[in-house]
Amino acid sequence: MIGYVTVGADDIPRAERFYSAFLLPLGYSLTTGPEGLSYALPTKPGRHPAPPDFYVKPTFDGFPASAGNGSMVAFEARSQKQIRDLHAAALSAGGSDEGPPGFRAAYGPRFYVGYLRDPQGNKVALTSSDPDEPGRDG
Repeated sequence: MIGYVTVGADDIPRAERFYSAFLLPLGYSLTTGPEGLSYALPTKPGRHPAPPDFYVKPTFDGFPASAGNGSMVAFEARSQKQIRDLHAAALSAGGSDEGPPGFRAAYGPRFYVGYLRDPQGNKVALTSSDPDEPGRDG
């Protein structure tokens, strides 16, 4: 199980605009501080926190943040429409399009995804595989 995911950012307010555009509608809460941004899903009473938390922080070593080549974080959305809406919101909040929402021939018939780059260049995916929605061939 993944405990948490962290990406680096040189411009925390810019990163906050981007990530909040889609993480808050997905149900994450945001805590900010001098150490950066902390996004977490709510914890139900009597339950353990729902990992993984997602952090956006300045680099530890003080060098400029950089995006990992081949690295990507995927967030699960509730529906294909939500992916389209959140993809558009993230673009409006300073992200760049890395692949518009839709089906991909290389994946399963219900795997719907939209790809983005955050302002720092980190790749993000918004995915849904809801069996109650139309598939690629239907």
